[in-house]
Amino acid sequence: MITVEEAKQLISENVSALKPVTLPLDQLAGHVLAKDIYAAYDIPAFKQSSMDGYAFRFEENLEVLTLIGEMAAGTSHSFEVKPGETSRIFTGAPLPDGADTVVMQEKIEKLENKIIVNDSQISIGTNVREKGTEIKAGALAMQAGDLIGPAAIGFLAGIGVTEAKVFPMPSIAIIVTGNELQQPGSTLKFGQVYESNSYSLSAALKHEGITQIESLWVSDDLKLLTATLNKALNQNDVVLLTGGVSVGDYDFVIEAAKNCGIDQIFHKVKQKPGKPLFFGTKNEKLIFGLPGNPSSVLSCYYNYVLPAIKTLSHKQNSVKTLQAKLTAGYQKPAGLTHFLKGIYKNDQATPLNAQESYRLSSFAQSNCLICLKENQQSFAPGETVDIMLLPH
Repeated sequence: MITVEEAKQLISENVSALKPVTLPLDQLAGHVLAKDIYAAYDIPAFKQSSMDGYAFRFEENLEVLTLIGEMAAGTSHSFEVKPGETSRIFTGAPLPDGADTVVMQEKIEKLENKIIVNDSQISIGTNVREKGTEIKAGALAMQAGDLIGPAAIGFLAGIGVTEAKVFPMPSIAIIVTGNELQQPGSTLKFGQVYESNSYSLSAALKHEGITQIESLWVSDDLKLLTATLNKALNQNDVVLLTGGVSVGDYDFVIEAAKNCGIDQIFHKVKQKPGKPLFFGTKNEKLIFGLPGNPSSVLSCYYNYVLPAIKTLSHKQNSVKTLQAKLTAGYQKPAGLTHFLKGIYKNDQATPLNAQESYRLSSFAQSNCLICLKENQQSFAPGETVDIMLLPH
């Protein structure tokens, strides 16, 4: 068995970002840029009005201005505004030639085909968006490593970008093993339990923006599991198996992994819950053998699987580690790191009841995992410990 720190280090050493791909604009959200983007044009490409009003050539002593025309957004032709003249203009419209200032329509007095400016604060350039004020042609718009969010999508669309090179999200297969497992909605017979791991893992993955998720259910049969694992490896970047990683007569994950040519990096970690954790690789594909107990599955997911997935897509880990003071004491044997479901609030962490690995009720209420060090046995109220804030 290896320590938690050793397991995390080994995973880090065996995971790297997926090869960049080019995606269209409407599929870029949530991805990280793999290549700098430069503006092809000045944006705006012309002097533009930021208000509905009147465009004119500014002079210190404003006189009555003669209205000579109109400029609407989308206008494809222009005309010249000379001193003493003005043009009706609307938000987003280009300024006519010669104009350099716009007065709001609320701050004029109109007399037939003439206007009087009633704005003592107006100066040259008021209410005008100059050419290239958003970005200049050839300027760096976004750089490699930037995360593309909703505003970035709008910005890229606004400067004419139609596609970009990004790090892709991994495709993931979830293989659930266990003869006793039944789907929610069915009637349970003696010895059967409802399967929940595929649902919790799928929800956690979708929360991270991953959409290529395949769930597969396999009975405890070595030949069938080997075939299913081989198929999943051929079609996905990551395979998550739940159950069958211990040493029981019906635990076939380790043997199936060998049959599929997977290189075992480690098996078993000094932790509770989740001690039987398996990690392996094959041709840059990642394979995690997670324990079958639901609480163990999620504890291992947040500690090991999620950081690896984030690395694949070139993102920062969304699980944040910080310190908090325990509100209650805790005793444990030495030799295993314990991860307790807890509530973090006001710089304090409260362990919840129902910490057993088969129980999810406490996990459903928790917003953190309280990390208790491997070789420490006694933890006092008020003692400072590490916690992991869970994504919600």
